[in-house]
Amino acid sequence: MNIARWSLCCGLLMLGGCSTIGDWISGKNNVAIPSKLVEFNQTASFNVRWHSELGGAGINLLQPAISQDSVFGVSGKGTLTRLERATGKSLWHVESGIAVSGGVGIGSGIVVLGSEKGDVFAYGADGKLRWKSKVSSEVLSTPQVADEVVVVRSGDGHIVGMSAADGKHLWSYERSTPALVVRSHAGVVIQRGVVFAGFAAGKLAAISLKDGSVLWENAVSQPRGNTELERISDITSNPVVDDEQVCAIAFQGRLACFDVAQGSPLWTRDISSDKGMMLLRKFLYLTDATGTLLALDKTTGNTLWKNDQLVRRSTTTPYTQGDFTVSGDFEGYLHALNREDGHFVARMRLGDTAIQGAPLALDDGLLVQTQGGGLYSLSLH
Repeated sequence: MNIARWSLCCGLLMLGGCSTIGDWISGKNNVAIPSKLVEFNQTASFNVRWHSELGGAGINLLQPAISQDSVFGVSGKGTLTRLERATGKSLWHVESGIAVSGGVGIGSGIVVLGSEKGDVFAYGADGKLRWKSKVSSEVLSTPQVADEVVVVRSGDGHIVGMSAADGKHLWSYERSTPALVVRSHAGVVIQRGVVFAGFAAGKLAAISLKDGSVLWENAVSQPRGNTELERISDITSNPVVDDEQVCAIAFQGRLACFDVAQGSPLWTRDISSDKGMMLLRKFLYLTDATGTLLALDKTTGNTLWKNDQLVRRSTTTPYTQGDFTVSGDFEGYLHALNREDGHFVARMRLGDTAIQGAPLALDDGLLVQTQGGGLYSLSLH
């Protein structure tokens, strides 16, 4: 199987919901039936504060961005929309003219989009194009902006730092990739002048935001197995980081946490995920490769609770706020779980297309974009 075909298959499976990448590799896709939703006593409820339509995302995972007074969202066909944060009222639309595959990034007074052809466009808060630039291949993740630097990751694993003022390339980071890789939307996380990124073959790197130099690198997971498919151990989601540690998880691999400053290993655990995690205070919340939701102790990796009632429903990365942990699925359902023990407390359907990205925090509530282009501001009580 060539790389292009493998990438296409992985992309389709991430959207499908009827099987996971792991099921497909192991030949179990004929029996990988999504779990049926269980009935439960709802003790909390979602409420829609406002709703807007952005236009469909297509095959890519597109996420909105939030500024002090606005929300910015984009469609797969390139329509960038600015909405009033409190009401969802449309303030303006811009037709970028590109097939957007990575967005929306925001910071330093600009809004950044990436395209399937490696185009990077930056707009001002007024909707006017500030600059455009180019990277080596498709942009599959959200560009990040910090300290007047725009960091863009392309599908070939390259990371580029650009000037937020004019898009000029400041530095680039490259590493070799295995023959087979999972097509993913893994991006970067920036904290205190450091860019954290996970790569194919299970590597995690800490890179200087200022000049692109490598501060440290360590292995999250080592490839295992007899065939190239079995040996895929890619980090296909963003690392999570706080003031003490950074953690990353690999598909068909392990979860590992490291000292944030030196990269020294703290602990590892055999868990596979192609979705990702959320780190909140003393806890790690994650979705594994089957769709099971788990809460772990961040200092030890021990399981605090797990909920396997959403298996094979393409469950998103969890979002945790207050007393709740929230995740979406391939049928457009949002599920709220009790943060302490993982039992269901609320459910709501946002249309009939998939929720692919993790919910975002918005004004004591959450913001969710569906694959069909619905953008929802919700409260949960």
